[in-house]
Amino acid sequence: MLNVVVLNGGRGAGALIPPLLNQPGFQVTSVVNAYDDGKSTGEIRRFFEMLGPSDIRKVQELMLPTNDPDFASNLKLFKHRFSINCLRDEALEEISKFASGDSDYIAGSAFTSDHITSNLRTLLSEFLQCLRTIEKLKEKKFNFSDCAIMNCIYAGAFLRFGRNIEQANLFIERLFRLRGTVISTSNENKHLVALRENGEMLYSEAEIVELRSNVRIERIYLLDRELNRQSFEKLTTNEKRYYLNRHHCYVTISPSVKLALQQANIIIYSAGTQHSSLYPSYLTTGLAETIARNKSALKVFITNIGADYETPMYKASDYIYGAHRYMELSGERKYDMEDLFSVILINQSKLKADETYVEYDEKGFQDLEITRIIDNFESAISPGKHDGEKVIGKIIELFELKSSL
Repeated sequence: MLNVVVLNGGRGAGALIPPLLNQPGFQVTSVVNAYDDGKSTGEIRRFFEMLGPSDIRKVQELMLPTNDPDFASNLKLFKHRFSINCLRDEALEEISKFASGDSDYIAGSAFTSDHITSNLRTLLSEFLQCLRTIEKLKEKKFNFSDCAIMNCIYAGAFLRFGRNIEQANLFIERLFRLRGTVISTSNENKHLVALRENGEMLYSEAEIVELRSNVRIERIYLLDRELNRQSFEKLTTNEKRYYLNRHHCYVTISPSVKLALQQANIIIYSAGTQHSSLYPSYLTTGLAETIARNKSALKVFITNIGADYETPMYKASDYIYGAHRYMELSGERKYDMEDLFSVILINQSKLKADETYVEYDEKGFQDLEITRIIDNFESAISPGKHDGEKVIGKIIELFELKSSL
């Protein structure tokens, strides 16, 4: 059995996780951060004071077993969102009827498995009971607009297992008999913010993802609590920088992530949005150290194919140097590139006319002794995205070559 650990975001897992799961003899572990605070995930985080389940949910959805009799119902449940214009009372009524046993349907699905049905009822009952109490305390009503029903179920599991997000995720994994494991990098509930080079603050993970600008992000930070925007904007850029540096939280890697990395035969740094999905994971204390100490693993770094809103001016070398920078920041210590990365996969094709492709800048790599593989890793079916089969095929080829030496 080969242990494969993928450091990825939610959407970034879509290309790599399915072909990995289809490989015989692979035990696949996805490691994500859970600082997402947009849309219904932000509402869940604000009311239940927990990490965001959205990226965990997206990857676990990819791991649903297709041969399960309830696969269609399970998939529908993972994908279901209440409508943007849904009435609060209607959402509560649907959840309440299912939780109490008055209805066998939730998110338009019923399950042949009594085990799944009974456990979902328990988790949604936990969600409802706690929600009523929190709403009284906050004197505010929960907004179900565009809310993913699975976020409510994760909140219920979080409460059921003593506010432990890792135990909640493990329970969901076992309940749906998932084909792999998803772990959050840390179990500490922190808030992600960023500072641009021009002094502009991005006050949430959602703003990092959504606000477009060609001005580079200077650095991301993890804070104990959300900032007061009105007060913080009174500070100069240097004052903002000073405050953020002094209040940044060095969160610790979870024991499960540490063990997975220690036992990994292959470690994959996935492509994806850097400052919201990947750099926060690299910033976790203990992650870089654990990877560096695993001398036998093949460590593969995958650069992005297309530019995104967070990194519109990035060239290929910026991705590897950015990852290295945040991994060093995680413990304020130096690491040789070769301790963290074995090989870099860089796409060279340009199949989509209107895509903004990441430029391969050979000069940016001239001081790196890490092996570079420059090839066509782009999907012919979905131009601008990676072809997961090609990428995983190349990684297996590299691993077999390494093992034969």
